[in-house]
Amino acid sequence: MLLLLQATACVPPRNNVPHGAHHAHEVGAASERQSTHTDTGHDPRRPEAASPDTQAPPIEHGTPEHGTPEHGTHARAQGGAAPPDARDPHAYSGGYSLENAPYSLPDAPRFRLSDEHSSGALLVHRLEQVWTDNNVSIYDVQAWFGRTYRKLVIKAEGDYTRGGLEESGTDLLYSQAVTSFWDAQVGIRYDTGDGPDRLWLALGAQGLAPYWFEIDATAYLGAGTRTALIIEVEYDLLISQRIGLQPRVEITLHGKNDEAGGRGKGLSDLTAGIRLRYQLSPRFAPYIGVEWMGKFGKTKDYARADATAAHETRYLAGLRFWF
Repeated sequence: MLLLLQATACVPPRNNVPHGAHHAHEVGAASERQSTHTDTGHDPRRPEAASPDTQAPPIEHGTPEHGTPEHGTHARAQGGAAPPDARDPHAYSGGYSLENAPYSLPDAPRFRLSDEHSSGALLVHRLEQVWTDNNVSIYDVQAWFGRTYRKLVIKAEGDYTRGGLEESGTDLLYSQAVTSFWDAQVGIRYDTGDGPDRLWLALGAQGLAPYWFEIDATAYLGAGTRTALIIEVEYDLLISQRIGLQPRVEITLHGKNDEAGGRGKGLSDLTAGIRLRYQLSPRFAPYIGVEWMGKFGKTKDYARADATAAHETRYLAGLRFWF
């Protein structure tokens, strides 16, 4: 046991060698190996040069064989005759082509674009009860059927009182999209109610103006060179996902006096109001509101002669829905 301890003590451990001396020893050994390989002309860190007989051919960069884009002077221009082993483009067409046969099978189903489908909708824009001296029920309805760019449109609005239908106007229009946000409309209008019935030719535009104003403007031409212009402007101000305010203005102008119909020349009627709507679903929304209505010019005189208010503030409640 004692002899083993003495033998171990005589051998100095590797860790006790000074760091500088150990590093110098390793550097010296590496320098000696490098000098030896340099003298013999062989460096294991470098590959041996290939002989002229075994040298690989040079790689031409930019050729299609090496998977790089065809650029530079070595690129080959596309086009020209197809190679002899190219696949026949008509091999899997079943005999159909663009030149001498139908492009698609006549009885096979195919994808259809949105404009190739006809659809329709009914929008009850206003169905409301108005509280005035004579309580009035008002309806304002639009329906359309057709495709994206061409539609048949029906607009109907009117007032009901306890005595029956007070006034009503119905438009039957052909609507053609002229821009992304505007439709041009042409057709006829038929008015009926307390006064004489009137038939008009209608020409107008309906769409979305800048800053999200919804505009519906229609000019009318009737018998006896009667003319009229009705402009409706609305704006939806969303307070939340379900609650919204809708200011609305409607202006009516006439080109000449119509005593029988109770309409005077120039600005005849102006209605301005605001509605607070709560959307129970995207298709159904009740609302409440307040509205001011006024008559002007000769129309005001005709209303007073008929014992009708020339202007008034009205409170209302109604529904807006579509399907």
